[in-house]
Amino acid sequence: MLKRLFGGSNRNRSADIFYVRIYKSYAPSETDEIVEVRVNLAHDLSLDDDGGYFSRKVVVGPHTFKKAELLLYYDKGRNLRDTEVVNGELVERADYETYRASIQD
Repeated sequence: MLKRLFGGSNRNRSADIFYVRIYKSYAPSETDEIVEVRVNLAHDLSLDDDGGYFSRKVVVGPHTFKKAELLLYYDKGRNLRDTEVVNGELVERADYETYRASIQD
């Protein structure tokens, strides 16, 4: 699923972009916000105990102010290894674009 979200490995990238659906309650609904999150690979990663990297982002919905927590785990080469979202889920760019179009109507 990670390759589908990001299109595989790109050695010259400076950032990863994620799309997070923030749950208004404890499960997905049609009124959830979707927020774009940019992770700068040079500045937003911290070294973990295994020699890899991790990043923790608190994502806040601009309309509802609901929060989700995005946890990202990278290997030594700064390649995405795993993700976790608390109070939300990762979605694809198409979902984000559909959401943006729906709130601009």
